[in-house]
Order: sequence, then structure tokens, then C-alpha cells
Amino acid sequence: MSLTFHWFLPTNGDSRHVVGGGHGTPATASGRDRPPTVAYLSQIARAAEDLGFVGALTPTGAWCEDAWLTTAMVSQNTERLKFLVAFRPGFVSPTLAAQMASTFQRQSGGRLLLNVVTGGESHEQRAYGDFLDKDARYRRTGEFLQIVRELWEGKTVDLHGEHLQVADATLARVPDPVPEVYFGGSSPIAGEIAARHVDVYLTWGEPPAQVAEKIAWIRKLAAEQGRTVRFGIRLHVITRDSSEQAWAEANRLLDGFDPETVASVQAGLARSESAGQQRMLALHDGGNRDGLEIHPNLWAGIGLVRGGAGTALVGSHDEVAERIKEYAALGIEEFVLSGYPHLEEAYWFGEGVLPRLEAQGLWKHPFPQVAAAAQVPFAGAGNPR
Repeated sequence: MSLTFHWFLPTNGDSRHVVGGGHGTPATASGRDRPPTVAYLSQIARAAEDLGFVGALTPTGAWCEDAWLTTAMVSQNTERLKFLVAFRPGFVSPTLAAQMASTFQRQSGGRLLLNVVTGGESHEQRAYGDFLDKDARYRRTGEFLQIVRELWEGKTVDLHGEHLQVADATLARVPDPVPEVYFGGSSPIAGEIAARHVDVYLTWGEPPAQVAEKIAWIRKLAAEQGRTVRFGIRLHVITRDSSEQAWAEANRLLDGFDPETVASVQAGLARSESAGQQRMLALHDGGNRDGLEIHPNLWAGIGLVRGGAGTALVGSHDEVAERIKEYAALGIEEFVLSGYPHLEEAYWFGEGVLPRLEAQGLWKHPFPQVAAAAQVPFAGAGNPR
């Protein structure tokens, strides 16, 4: 089995410090010294492609640039990298979304993946004109995915659901290949929707024991539907030639957190309706600096100033590789990673960790001709190739 790795496009801005945002909190302005221009995001995307990342996730929300438009432009500056586009059902008609995805597949050469984000914060949803409560939003997501998938199969769809209605819906051209659907959610109804409709269930970076519980939960629900689901995990990463260097970088980031900003972000996240966000908050226990390593090499410091994914793998290249193997042993096949700044951290991971996994038969470069041509040394010492 070859593990799959994806990177992240920081469409809310990038920096040598943590750029916050997400789950109803605004992007923190401190250190946003790299605007999310198409030129800069294309640099990151090309680096990810060269290093062997299969795709790149783009977020969704009021705190960042639109994912559909941004990735459509960045895709023109890459050749093989896929784009894991986050979008929210309910903001766009399912027929139009199915058509958009089909167009993206044709124009990009089949490089679209879809990350379905139901939306965990009612106050943010209302800003977009969506006044359903959380459970109703998930039920709508189920109807949305039912329509979209049937359209992608070339069917003519009539549905008169609780929240969505379409009549004689059809696509002139179906996507080839059909985009895979990624999805995350920790509430009971989220699990039900995942079991019925998604290809890859994503969890945020919780300790392995908690991740194992989630995998078992979704596997059981999917089996009851006669389906199987793959599993992925969303993490930040700080990897260096030595453990001491990696933790020094983590502490540098931590030293840059303004206490007032931490307090404000934490107060905002405490009001979150997202079960996954509440699980993230519980990991760092109010921000005690000495208690942020919640599992060997798993650090919860990012979550002090950022909504959503709040943990990072921190350590030497060998240590980070071991933690990835630990998650893989649980059933995690795909890793969606990021780091600050995203250009440099892609190289640290791609040149430091991926070759170690390759040497152990756990990873193979998906674009070997690109790998042969890429000569961009960055991580330096510690690359076993």
C-alpha cells in the first residue's frame, strides 16, 4: 500500500507565523505578510507537485478566498496536482455544482477532488442566507450528494426532498473521472451522511486512540449501508533534521501568539456548534504551554489561534515518519498536511519525511517523471536518498 499525501493552499494568506481563522473566527492579521495571490499559491502548488503530493486542499468560508475560482486559476500553472476544493452544499444548486465539477474535470484534465463542508457555525451560514439549523444542514447535504452523484452517473434526476427539489435534472456531459468526495464531521448525523455518500472520511489530528474510535464508528455505519469508506487525517507538520530543531520552531511559533488574540479566538471557538471543533478545544486544555504535546510528537499549539485543524506533528524526520506509520496502522491512508510558511514547510516534509517512507515501502512518488526532473534541495542533511 502506498500512502497518499496532500498539501494545503493558504487562501487566507501565509506567513512565518501562524495565520488563524476558520469556524467563525476572522483570519488573524498578525504576520500575514504573504498575500494569497495566484502567483504565490502557484509556487506552493508547483512545489507540492514536484515533491510528490497528490493534491492540495483549499478551505472555504468568509475568512479566505473562494476555493473554486482560486483553484481554477492555479490549476493552469500546474500539470498533475489535484485540487481538493472545499465547498458548502446549500450555497449553490446541486445541479449547478455537478455541472461546475464536470467542467473543472474537463478543463483541468481530471484533477478535481471535492471536500464537502456542511458548515458548523450558524452565524456564519446566516451571512450567506442559510438559516437552517445544524442537523437540517446535514440532512440537506445528504440530499445534495444524492442528486450530484446521480447526475454524475448520467441519470435524469427528480427529487422532492425535505430541503432540495429538482425536476428533470440532467448533465449534458458527465465528469470523467467522477470526482471523489471527501467529508468530515464528528456528530452522529455527520457519521450517517458519511456512511451513505462519501469516498474518504477525514478526521482532524486527534491522538491515535481517538482516531481509532472514529474509524471503527464510520466503518460500522458504512458496512450497514453495504459500503466501504477510506480514511484520511488533517494535520499541520513541523519536521526538521533533529527533534530539537523542530521543537524550537514550534516554540518560536508559540512565542508569537499574542495573549489577547489567543483569548479572543478561544472565546469565539468555545461558542462553536461543531462537534469536531469542541474535540479540538478539549485537546489543549485552555492553553497550558507544558501540556500541549498531547501524544508523542503531536502538538496542540496551533489550535490556540486557529479554528479547525489545530494539531501538528512535530519532530525529526524519523519521528514524524513513525507517527505517520502509527496512524497508517489504524487505517489512515491519506494525509492532508500544512505548515507555516507553506512553501518552505512543503520542502521540509517532502525532502525529509517522504524519502524515509519510500525507503520503507510506504510511499511512492505519484509523478516519477517530475521527481526525476526536480532538483530543488532545501532540507539538506538528513535526506536518505
